[in-house]
Amino acid sequence: MELFRAIITKGDFRTIGPEIVLVVFGLLILLLGVFLGLRQRKYSGYVALVGTVLAFVPLFPLIGSRSEGFFGMVVADPFAIFFKALFLLVAFFTVLISLDYTEREGVAFGEYYVLVLFASVGMMLMAAGANLIVIFLGLEIMSISIYVLVGITRDDPRSVEAAFKYFLLGAFASAFLLYGMALTYASTGSLRLATIREVLSEQVFLTSAPIMILGLSLLVIGFAFKIALVPFHMWTPDAYEGAPTSITAFMATGVKAAAFAALLRVFLSALPQLERHWTEVMWGLAVLTMSVGNLIALKQDNIKRMLAYSSIAHAGYILVGFVAGNELGRAGILFYLFAYALMNIGAFTVVILLGRKGEENTLISDYAGIGFRFPLLSAAMSIFLFSLAGVPPTAGFMAKVYVFSAAVKAGYYWLVVIAVLNSAVAAYYYLRVMVYMYFREPEREVRVDLFSLAGVIAVILAVWGVLQLGIFPSDFLALAQRSVQIF
Repeated sequence: MELFRAIITKGDFRTIGPEIVLVVFGLLILLLGVFLGLRQRKYSGYVALVGTVLAFVPLFPLIGSRSEGFFGMVVADPFAIFFKALFLLVAFFTVLISLDYTEREGVAFGEYYVLVLFASVGMMLMAAGANLIVIFLGLEIMSISIYVLVGITRDDPRSVEAAFKYFLLGAFASAFLLYGMALTYASTGSLRLATIREVLSEQVFLTSAPIMILGLSLLVIGFAFKIALVPFHMWTPDAYEGAPTSITAFMATGVKAAAFAALLRVFLSALPQLERHWTEVMWGLAVLTMSVGNLIALKQDNIKRMLAYSSIAHAGYILVGFVAGNELGRAGILFYLFAYALMNIGAFTVVILLGRKGEENTLISDYAGIGFRFPLLSAAMSIFLFSLAGVPPTAGFMAKVYVFSAAVKAGYYWLVVIAVLNSAVAAYYYLRVMVYMYFREPEREVRVDLFSLAGVIAVILAVWGVLQLGIFPSDFLALAQRSVQIF
């Protein structure tokens, strides 16, 4: 025991304070589930909501500093703190919109909220990991939790099928990533990101060694699966459509942000010497991803599938900032992920509010005429769609301005031209939803249950965030720039 105390210090636990809070509340919810009856288990959501709020508290002492814990396995730096705050915000919104939605769908289990909290812990470890093993451990904690959440509505065949497809393709992605890490270790003799960087700097020949290039290729493939880059995007539309809508929002925002956080951490901390090898590949993936995502989204009649392909296209836009490789591009990625989380969660919350048990009303034609039946909700949806399309003065517009400006400064003019043309194409299918809302007569009577106070609060907060980041973006961009200065 004395030896343990000498090895593990309070500072180590301080670096993972938010993770500890979420795990404690997750275990508390499991214990409550033993003693609460079926009708009282819905209160587990409120316990999870309190947990996500309290998890912000350990973040404040870490702001503006950098510390390592557990022998350098995890790090608490501005980059990790930024993403932990983002993941906690996404978890907060997810729990908030789930409070009434899970009751409606009959999945108000304590385990639902436990898995959301544990998935958030995995996301945080991916952002804070300074060792490849920790990043992979975080990835698996997140992935396994999400697999179960996608299929938690066991009575719905689409949900079970989506979970199975996501599990199979996710397992392949994890295998690619693990093999890439193994080959990186075989080349450099270390799993620690800082040490890998030092070895590659001292032994320049390794940057062209076949085993190192193969390891880099497998890492790219593994991350491409998790981010849903084309052609590794096949799981996305089915998983998004089949999953409960609240979990779809969680996946589209939290999972994507976690994958980008790990990508930035690994490639910029450990592998900057290999930039010449990955830049052209990422250029091609960005073009493919935004183009294929937008073109297929044009043909979708289901709004969840449309937003799934939209999510793929947005991953391509974010990748433009990664290809740029400069400070503005990296800060633009962080800004984009934060803005995307707000507008996407807001859009999916509106989808939840416009549905009911047994009638999700997810066809775009179901939205015909709701602009006059539910004017405030339709106005909120319009703001989210404008932001996704990149129309000022919303957060989506400023996010695109930053990543595209970074690419122009780096000399990637054709990449920006392609991205702007894709943004114009994307405007069509976003505006199509608005046309149905305001200019089409309903084909059938759509019945909805607008009973969720928590959902309405989530929509209001998301609208405020989208407009705040769109009208006053400079302070938040400065925060994002400070967060990426470690690279």
